Amino acid sequence: MKMFQYLAQATSFISDAITRIFGPAKDDYPKTGVQPYTGDPHPDPSWQERE
Repeated sequence: MKMFQYLAQATSFISDAITRIFGPAKDDYPKTGVQPYTGDPHPDPSWQERE
């Protein structure tokens, strides 16, 4: 009888994990949109961004 309980618990544990992984996201982040870059240019004119 305990074997069936352990099997039911293991099945529940695995199915809950699969549901959390593949279920819909629950992210409640605010919608901020695009944030423009307002930084200052690099002070050294010979500096170039490496690719």
